[in-house]
Amino acid sequence: MKKFLPFVCLFVISNLTAQQRPKLVVGIVVDQMKMEYLYRFQSDFSENGFKRLMNEGFTFYNMHFNYMPTSTAPGHASIYTGTTPSVHGIMGNDWFNRKLGKGMYCTDDKSVSMLGDGKKEEGEMSPKNLLSTTVTDELRLSTNFKGKVIGISLKDRGSILPAGHFANWAFWYSDTGNFISSTFYGDKLPDWVTEFNNEKHYLPYLKKGWDLFRPIETYNESLADDNPHESELFGFKPVFPYDLNKMYEKKGGDIFRSIPFGNDLLQEFAIRTIEKEGLGEDNVTDFLTFSFSASDYIGHDFGPRSMEVQDTYLRLDQNIASFLNYLDKKVGKGNYLVFLTADHAAAETPKFLKEHKYNVDNIVIKEIRTALKDFSVATFGENLVLNYTKFNLYFNREIIKSKSLDLKVVKQAFKDFLMSQEQVKRVYTEEEILANTGADYFLNCIAKGYDVSQNGDLVILDKPGFLEGKPTGTEHAAPYTYDTHVPCIFFGWNIKKGETHDKKVITQIAPTLSQKLKITIPNGTESEVLLEVLDK
Repeated sequence: MKKFLPFVCLFVISNLTAQQRPKLVVGIVVDQMKMEYLYRFQSDFSENGFKRLMNEGFTFYNMHFNYMPTSTAPGHASIYTGTTPSVHGIMGNDWFNRKLGKGMYCTDDKSVSMLGDGKKEEGEMSPKNLLSTTVTDELRLSTNFKGKVIGISLKDRGSILPAGHFANWAFWYSDTGNFISSTFYGDKLPDWVTEFNNEKHYLPYLKKGWDLFRPIETYNESLADDNPHESELFGFKPVFPYDLNKMYEKKGGDIFRSIPFGNDLLQEFAIRTIEKEGLGEDNVTDFLTFSFSASDYIGHDFGPRSMEVQDTYLRLDQNIASFLNYLDKKVGKGNYLVFLTADHAAAETPKFLKEHKYNVDNIVIKEIRTALKDFSVATFGENLVLNYTKFNLYFNREIIKSKSLDLKVVKQAFKDFLMSQEQVKRVYTEEEILANTGADYFLNCIAKGYDVSQNGDLVILDKPGFLEGKPTGTEHAAPYTYDTHVPCIFFGWNIKKGETHDKKVITQIAPTLSQKLKITIPNGTESEVLLEVLDK
């Protein structure tokens, strides 16, 4: 027995070495970031931000979302749960819930109340609507709740959903200019958060205003300033420079959601979070989920070809560079793991494409609803539409039953009508979605984003390039590559330099992190992983 003891001891030591984990994991989600921004703006980036991530980390150049709708809340939930809305239950940012018969918001929770200085409804938020666990939940469980998990974002959904059910804290931004939380996480806002809020970090940004970060010649990858595809910003003409003091007088702290300095403010708060919560200070892995939201608001207002979007990413590159430098000094090179991705991408502005002879257009949602109502009354003598929102059509089944109508006949009639509309490519019934075999790529995307208890009787797929929404800026929600193709980079602890152009899907990130950290895989995922960053 004794002669085998050295072998046994060696095995144990080797096993312990294999179980080592980073001191800190940082998940960075850049809201509405298209993969092509890393190409288009690359010559204007510094060497220490996005380029450092790509040059020293592992880049997945062909990462996609694998469901519809591609929007913020399901995007964050899918990244961290490793599954899609059909399983994790977050069907959109807000949606009409068939079972409840009313609209709901992704993180709404009236059983909790706000912590901090904000509006009452801003704080009535929690992860209770999220049905599956996150990789951050599994880290908490696997460390016996010793590893800390904290989520931060300007958006509530961008902080709450990634941090999961067992987070120590989630903090998000209020229109008052303060970071707030809810009683789901504790009885009192931490003193350091109150102190940070009282320091009013946003004031210096108001004084400097928003002008171009670089000389105007740098922005040759973008359309001219004040082009017709941009929206006004809080009632002000979309032209540099922007007088932020005037905007603040009109809209208050809300303006920081729609200017790049919102990202600066969030980064300052992230660093304070790491300092005050002691993240990455011991050998028990902590996890900070960090979602830059300003890029999404700016993209919606100005569109992906605007100077404002380019300026936002040139500034964000500096944020990334300084944050990595901070982690190098605070946690130590090789002691932290970073991954960067996006919650969705964004479409080109249809009017811009139409100018260049691509036959697409914006679709006014109000007009769709009116057309559906008129068709219903003309065909069935009554309006059978309960709700139309976000490509989902819900029927009023009580009226259908009271008139002794056949629901299948109703569905087919509406399907035929919708297929006659210029923008519609396909219409799927509930039965077709539930019978999905995977053979139809777009049906498969819809099925992965469909919950029979919440979604509509019919789901509409518009043709590529058509957008439901306003004619300026951009939108997102489709299963087409312009909405699904996002960056994905792993960097730091035990990540070798490399790249791949093989197609990957967003739901591979969470189980990959679980395998990397040697913790339990989230409970709703199909457990497909990114082998490239698991091989040493």
